[in-house]
Amino acid sequence: MSASQRNTGAHVGDIAFARSGDKGGMSNVGVAARRQEWYPALLRELTAARVQEWFADRALTTERFEVPNMWALNFLLHGILGRGGTSTLRLDPQGKALADAVCFMPIDLTPNEAALLDLTMSTKENHDHQA
Repeated sequence: MSASQRNTGAHVGDIAFARSGDKGGMSNVGVAARRQEWYPALLRELTAARVQEWFADRALTTERFEVPNMWALNFLLHGILGRGGTSTLRLDPQGKALADAVCFMPIDLTPNEAALLDLTMSTKENHDHQA
């Protein structure tokens, strides 16, 4: 996608739901598109490498699993909870807040994807008010 086709005003939470929880020292983060039309954006924007980069200060490695019949992705963040929820002093020992953290990730949408959110119009209106 060229820079002129990108809409950088969106976040994962604008187009998807997410839920997370602990699996020993790992956390499981499921992300599901709110509409079928947004699933390709999730596939493109939420790579294992990008999610790993987002959590690089805590996760050792990240795996991505695709669940296309549910328009969803599932991520395993290895080592993000240390040795596990019961043996950590972290504020979020079960990794429940990690889904929210994924929802705040900025993403690029095509003009067609952004039109479904009406972000293009909102961005233009904000720009016009600042002029």
